[in-house]
Amino acid sequence: MIPNKIVTIFIGAFLTLGSIYLALLSWNAVKAHDYIGVSPKTPHSIVIVGEGKVIGVPDIANIQLGYSIEKSTVAAAQKDNADKMNGMIDKLKKDFKIEAKDIQTANYYISPQYDYNNGKQALRSYLVSQNLNVKLRQMDKVSGIIEAAGAIGLNQVGNLSFAIDNPEKLKQEAREKALAQAKEKAAALSKVVDVKLGKIISFSESSNQPGPIYGNYAMAKDLGIGGGGAPAIEAGSNEITIIATVEYEIL
Repeated sequence: MIPNKIVTIFIGAFLTLGSIYLALLSWNAVKAHDYIGVSPKTPHSIVIVGEGKVIGVPDIANIQLGYSIEKSTVAAAQKDNADKMNGMIDKLKKDFKIEAKDIQTANYYISPQYDYNNGKQALRSYLVSQNLNVKLRQMDKVSGIIEAAGAIGLNQVGNLSFAIDNPEKLKQEAREKALAQAKEKAAALSKVVDVKLGKIISFSESSNQPGPIYGNYAMAKDLGIGGGGAPAIEAGSNEITIIATVEYEIL
């Protein structure tokens, strides 16, 4: 038989080791609780905002040309309209070298027109109207096309607008300026507060989206161009702005 003293020592040692093991488990649980949701090392950082601006001159013009006519029959109105609009399309392609992909029919409709006398409706005529959207890639052709529209007899010239064909190139230039300004500001600030900048942690940007610049045009017959001569066309300019927000790590 094993002496009682040896058994007592064995049991005491077992209980001691068990207590130590439980204490270690409790300590690890406490440490794990302390670090839940907390990064062991949270870097300090600084956020800098830079702005970049680029002025772009529009290189695309969009204009709408159209013709409306009333005749006693649909066929007569359609023929008159087709003669005018087909003549304009032919001139755009041959004389102004406008590609077919840049000429689009915007609408074409036929509508009966009525007179009302003493509450009675009487058919007066049929209205046929057609409009073209034309994109011009050479700005010096705008005035000539307006003049040609008047000479042919079109009675609708409108929605003249100017835009930049490739704004992404200008946006990239503005972005580079914004980042350069942010970097310069961050370097200057780091010297003032005596810290060292590390890598970029995050970057975001916002930009303005310049819309088309519209010309103020209405009916061609109101422009006074039917007898020759067209107004001078000024496209103006667009300002593209990029705001860059850059977060730098502080070492």
